[in-house]
Amino acid sequence: MKQITRILNILFLLVFLFCGCSRNSGQSGGGGSTGISRLDLQKPKKEQGLTIGLSIATATFVIERWNKDLKVFTGAAKELGADVIVQLSAGGIKEQISQINYLVNQNIDILVVIAHDTELIAGAIKQIKDKGIPVIAYDRLIEGAPLDAYVSFDSHDVGRQFGLALSKAVPRGRYLAVNGSIHDTNSFFISSGFHEVIDPLILRGDIDLVQEIWLEEWSPDEALEKIGAIFDVTTDFDAIACGNDAIAGAAIKLLSERRLAGKVAIVGQDADLSACQRIVEGTQLMTVYKPIGQLGVKAAELAVALGQKARGMDVNIPPPDAMLDNHSGVMAPAYLEKSTVIYRDNIDEVIRDGFHSREDVFRNAAVVE
Repeated sequence: MKQITRILNILFLLVFLFCGCSRNSGQSGGGGSTGISRLDLQKPKKEQGLTIGLSIATATFVIERWNKDLKVFTGAAKELGADVIVQLSAGGIKEQISQINYLVNQNIDILVVIAHDTELIAGAIKQIKDKGIPVIAYDRLIEGAPLDAYVSFDSHDVGRQFGLALSKAVPRGRYLAVNGSIHDTNSFFISSGFHEVIDPLILRGDIDLVQEIWLEEWSPDEALEKIGAIFDVTTDFDAIACGNDAIAGAAIKLLSERRLAGKVAIVGQDADLSACQRIVEGTQLMTVYKPIGQLGVKAAELAVALGQKARGMDVNIPPPDAMLDNHSGVMAPAYLEKSTVIYRDNIDEVIRDGFHSREDVFRNAAVVE
């Protein structure tokens, strides 16, 4: 029932996302940048004494990119004169709610949350809002509670890019889909975008989606276990869509053990270093690169601006890219960044941005100039 509710929520969100984004002229038409045009935020004035509470579901730190998010966000906030108190919730949603209560007791001016469970956290967020503290949902849209901002990437389009990449590389064949955490709304956005592309091909008989599974957490260990169980029955797959690069790495590890790495088209997201290495080595088809620097800075600027506004200061809050229905009774302002599809032939984009060094990316492969 919970999964059905999430899917229905996604359908509502996509309608609002489409309507909110249609005014932007910067959407991509193909393989390069994807998502919604970036809005340039006015840089808030430095505000000494402003305190931001940052609550992070610790399980996310098995994913390489989150360490970058934390570093960029805290660095940008400090540049703007704000203090950041970081709490890592190691015990799931109950521990995260306890950590949020701790942050509130530290007299924070604004709360930024990377939620472990985007539904179960709603009650705690409502209580925070009742205290007059603004709340930003970072990367994961919290459902059922009012938000002052939602800052993320267009995950639906990430899923579309999965479908486009795989259907181009393998126009006819047997597919496996390994989705991310059932507790993260982004997993359902990605899945909906993927199905938008491949469902017509399934109906036409070109693609056979042999199996689709969901993980409890964004866990490569869980992915190894569940994909391994599938491979114990059959490895007859031509393409695998993975919720992120860590899951893709698990699939490729299992294929390598069976001497099948490089023979199955695999996609993921986050542009992890290991994924970029696999792309140049030829065992992963593509990844979706999300410029964390832009997202982290935008979130920090919004946090400072909203914190200043809560103090009664005259602050101009920039207009959102879209207003989303998160089933709280109040539309959530969404600020969405663009992402970029990365193949071997444009791997230099992550190098030029300083996301990874050329030496690291090509560490295990010959450099082709």
